[in-house]
Amino acid sequence: MPKLRAIEAAVQILKKEGVSVAFGVPGAAINPFYAAMEKLGGIEHIICRHVEGASHMAEGYTRAKQGNIGLCVGTSGPAGTDMLTGLYAAAADSIPILCLTGQAPVAKLDKEDFQAVDIESIAKPVAKLAKTIRDGAQMPGYFQRAFYEMRSNRPGPVLLDLPLDVQMQEIEFDIDLYEPLEPSKPKATRAQAAKALEMLNEADKPIIVTGGGVISAGAADLLVEFAEITGVPVIPTLRGWGAIPDAHELMIGQMGMQTNTRYGNANFLESDFIFGIGNRFANRHTGKLETYQKGRKFIHVDVEPTQIGRIFSPDLGIASDAKAALELFVQIAKEMKESGQLKDRSAWVGECNMRKRTMKRRNDYDQTPIKQQRVFKEMNGVFDGETRYVATIGNTQIQAAQMLHVQKPRHWINAAQAGPLGWTMPAAIGAAKAEPEKEVVAVSGDYDFQFLLEELAVAAQFNIPYIHVLINNAYLGLIRMSQKAFNIDYCLDLGFENINSPTGGYGVDFKSVIEGLGCKAIRVFDPNEIKGALEKARKLRDEFRVPVVVEFVVERKTEVAMGPDINAINEWGGELDLEIQE
Repeated sequence: MPKLRAIEAAVQILKKEGVSVAFGVPGAAINPFYAAMEKLGGIEHIICRHVEGASHMAEGYTRAKQGNIGLCVGTSGPAGTDMLTGLYAAAADSIPILCLTGQAPVAKLDKEDFQAVDIESIAKPVAKLAKTIRDGAQMPGYFQRAFYEMRSNRPGPVLLDLPLDVQMQEIEFDIDLYEPLEPSKPKATRAQAAKALEMLNEADKPIIVTGGGVISAGAADLLVEFAEITGVPVIPTLRGWGAIPDAHELMIGQMGMQTNTRYGNANFLESDFIFGIGNRFANRHTGKLETYQKGRKFIHVDVEPTQIGRIFSPDLGIASDAKAALELFVQIAKEMKESGQLKDRSAWVGECNMRKRTMKRRNDYDQTPIKQQRVFKEMNGVFDGETRYVATIGNTQIQAAQMLHVQKPRHWINAAQAGPLGWTMPAAIGAAKAEPEKEVVAVSGDYDFQFLLEELAVAAQFNIPYIHVLINNAYLGLIRMSQKAFNIDYCLDLGFENINSPTGGYGVDFKSVIEGLGCKAIRVFDPNEIKGALEKARKLRDEFRVPVVVEFVVERKTEVAMGPDINAINEWGGELDLEIQE
């Protein structure tokens, strides 16, 4: 049996498990890992400017392509604690990433050694597995288990903590005898699937709610096939957006208290049956449960058994991987259709599509300062169904979800549950690295943009090009909306007169900062120049192979459609009824 350092065995396992890119920051306690990477080759390393940025890049990398697992690496102490936000964001949205941290030698643990922190205990609440490996002989086993945990059941992140001396230990290991473990996933039975189809067929106005679990399982095509066979319309959750194209007749909108379309909420409120697949019934989607549940029956299919009944008790719960369940649903639906058992849903779908055609929001504003709704109107004209959008949090993300169009799975990448400020930029870099041939367009408000701004230099250094749409109002817009309940507008203003640049009270001179980090920047004040600026950004991106930031200077205070419940959305006069116009 070959003898080698334990950390060299770990690097060999990483490569055999499919890892080819690492996002990280070197440090003393993790240097044996870097030595092993250099010696063995096969893993490209992207040096980041902040370890939190590295963790978000790993998540963007995972989410962009089926089967990817992003890897982020840091040294001991603060590197691990910096990764916690990345672990939380990945865990909240069921995204597998692997975080590796260096650690003080085993003999120094619990002795207040420099940069020695019990990261295992700290990370456990936000990871499927967090472990400090205290013996080199266990290194292969824990790495094998890490990939098994990340891929099995409800996916999620893992942190492995590697003491310096453990990395250096010599062990016996033969990579040719190593095999990845088969992930464990529950599967629906035919009896369960048959009962679900029977219940669905009894309903008059059913809706399929498709969640992120469908996309994670690689089951979007099956979801569309199931909807088409049964004729049942679909509403995606925020994480499930893209599982069915926006342009599809059976895609009848998004719903919720914030990231909704008018017609999506209206269509849901007319329904009588919800068939949830791979979704969580998250509160921003449901609004108040008494409204969401009233007059409706529910089926809930989820890979995690304890997720069923966590928010409310469904009429039927099925613990199953979304792909395994949908394969059965499609098979049984085909049999029912062939025997003439399926109901005709054309009248219900037609009713939903009437609302989809007519219940719009205004986006044709032409005043200056620019209203951000106009930016999204122009984006829809410039970008197409091949564009992958990345966004995180705030009014900008909410309006992006309300107004942009997504036609493919994994083309809307959003930290949906955790929503950490600063996530957008590194996640976009990770997504662009995962599939360089895809067009990536990130969307941020100015506050989100500033949180991890330094990571632009990473993309410039490694020629990872993408377009970043920066909506600059120098204001905490979403918090302003929530402060309305307290009748205040307090501590939200980010604007000031910049003594070094005539920003007109908008404060930070983003163009100078962006260019100083090695990227290209365009600043736009006139709504009539939005389209031209986006087209120019594409040309600059392709010419220089670096990020191009298009900064739109918009009105300071914008009212964004949202409300306390799905039947109580305040449109602030921004609704547009096309039937009345006609």
